[in-house]
Amino acid sequence: MISRPARQRQLRGLAPTSPALARQHARLAVCLTERDRWILRMCHEHRVLTTHQLTALGFGTSSAARRRLNRLRHQGVLDSFRPLKVAGTAPAHWVLAPAGAAVLAAEAGIEVRELGYRPDRALAIAHSLHLAHTLGVNNWFTALATDPNPAKLLAWWSQYRCHALWGDLARPDGYGRFALAATTLDFFLEFDMGTMTLSTVAAKLTGYAELARTSAVITPVLLWTPTLAREAAARKEMRQSRSGLTDPDLVPVATAAAELASDHPGASPAERIWLPLETTGGQRVTLAQLASAWPCRTPVPATVPIPPTSRHAILAPPPPRPPESGVR
Repeated sequence: MISRPARQRQLRGLAPTSPALARQHARLAVCLTERDRWILRMCHEHRVLTTHQLTALGFGTSSAARRRLNRLRHQGVLDSFRPLKVAGTAPAHWVLAPAGAAVLAAEAGIEVRELGYRPDRALAIAHSLHLAHTLGVNNWFTALATDPNPAKLLAWWSQYRCHALWGDLARPDGYGRFALAATTLDFFLEFDMGTMTLSTVAAKLTGYAELARTSAVITPVLLWTPTLAREAAARKEMRQSRSGLTDPDLVPVATAAAELASDHPGASPAERIWLPLETTGGQRVTLAQLASAWPCRTPVPATVPIPPTSRHAILAPPPPRPPESGVR
């Protein structure tokens, strides 16, 4: 749940399963559905997704998700591991397997090495000290993509794609495009788990300002903190950092705390929990209402953005939800 993300210290002794043997691509071409191929692209884009996340995004029930994901593992296109939690049992965590990488490469007409895929690196995230942060970011976007209101997450780019595109200036934890009725909002996400000094978090605004200046595109930055106390302290640091910029309007900022999110499975970052940095009082607003808070932001085009390819991001990002309904 976005209100209570897993902490890194809760995940210990990660033990991945052995990678499945790759199947012949010709045989897989008959077996894989459009949703299956979407799952492979999602695991490639975001590195790791849990059964819970994939169930919410692309399946009607958890039993249907488990059956299909286990089938994909049997076919060798996905692999999985389970972190050993201090309390309770973790869901399966899914990563792209060698046969899955071969499928994606064949569809794109490239070699597997051009994807930047290596089996050892795919499973290395099981031991990464950043695993809890990656899962937290993916939980956040999953909650937004499955918001029960008539809203849509039109685009979700991973932190890895963002780093490949803009890492010399800014390193967001994700980029998204959110739409509700006639309102559309592009944003960068900074997902804070309270492990980084607030001065370091605030200093990131300088990079975002330079990115806006060089690209001529003003994109709001959303800071998500674990607690209200952390949010208040972060806002103070960010105001100070933003005041030192040559043109503060280049970096619109809003903050929210996970404590404010509804404590139920359907909790969403789209709720009335956001506070623009310029606001010193008053009521919080929804994610859609933030679009009118910054008249200086660059207007969002009607089409879903297609990022340029790079050495680390050859494939276009998959849509946040599968092309088919997936409710079975």
